Amino acid sequence: MLTVGDKLPAFDLQATVSTDPKTAFARITNESDAGKWKVLFFWPKDFTFVCPTEIAAFGAINSEFADRDAVIYGGSIDSEYVHLAWRQNHKDLKNLPFPMLSDIKRELSTALGILHPEEGVCLRATFIVDPEGIIRFASVNDLSVGRNPQEVLRVLDALQTDELCPCNWQKGDDVLEAA
Repeated sequence: MLTVGDKLPAFDLQATVSTDPKTAFARITNESDAGKWKVLFFWPKDFTFVCPTEIAAFGAINSEFADRDAVIYGGSIDSEYVHLAWRQNHKDLKNLPFPMLSDIKRELSTALGILHPEEGVCLRATFIVDPEGIIRFASVNDLSVGRNPQEVLRVLDALQTDELCPCNWQKGDDVLEAA
């Protein structure tokens, strides 16, 4: 699995960006939203149980990421059409404010090293990538355990201070001074 200090791999993926079939799809690449922080998170499959709880939770605080000059990209190995159907049929995903990446050929998930070896689906991986395309945070959960988007936001805040942040540091708390 790629980790802190690694360069985000190049990618060019179809994404689902709305529920309107006329405007539902867009291409997203590693060059999209240049100069911004990126939060990429992956889930195993659409139309499952834990996944929509995480996706909706990231959507609910999307504006907080945007306030920090960060964009969110969610993704799985499902096609853009499956993403569209899921968004159209799941009340918590209808107004999702970020793209759902379709890594149907598993190119990005393979390059990141986040495919489950037996299931062939993405693990619950999360990456924070700085504006220069360098991974600054990497986390992965097993298929059955959801992640905490508030913790991802807290880590982004800490990374953006470029300071030493102690355990449980929150935005506005004092940072550590090197002796």
